[in-house]
Amino acid sequence: MSDILIRAREPTDLADITELLNQPRAIWGTLQMPFVSLEARQKRASATGGDLHLVAVIDGKTIGSATLNRFENRRAHAGSIGMAVHDAYAGRGAGSALLGALIGQADNWLNLTRLELNVWSDNTRAMALYERFGFEREGVFRNYAWRDGAYADSVAMARLRD
Repeated sequence: MSDILIRAREPTDLADITELLNQPRAIWGTLQMPFVSLEARQKRASATGGDLHLVAVIDGKTIGSATLNRFENRRAHAGSIGMAVHDAYAGRGAGSALLGALIGQADNWLNLTRLELNVWSDNTRAMALYERFGFEREGVFRNYAWRDGAYADSVAMARLRD
């Protein structure tokens, strides 16, 4: 992981993020739609509020993206995360580095005691990563979303900090 830099997302990262989120495996593993343009990503990025957006960079190229959405009011103790890594860089530690950085921010700076996420039930690789970081399976959302011509189930996972 020493060649992976984790930092805040900058506007100049959006072209690389558009490329990575348009990769077949990234589309399969997230709720992203295929064929999203850079312009659409720029509009969406400009509309995000106080969420934490991090990127993983290797040799100057943004190859991973992660977000921590902090909830409000009676759920101010909690947040949700989402992330994706460019298909060509999967398995090189970017997911672990991004997830570790999000958890560090949540624990040490935001005092969040609950982090939650949804992951496709057939994405065993992602579930194993989340479990290594203390996430536990809480339930299954059957027919959660339409993916590649069929409904797919999603697993709700959460990490509670004591």
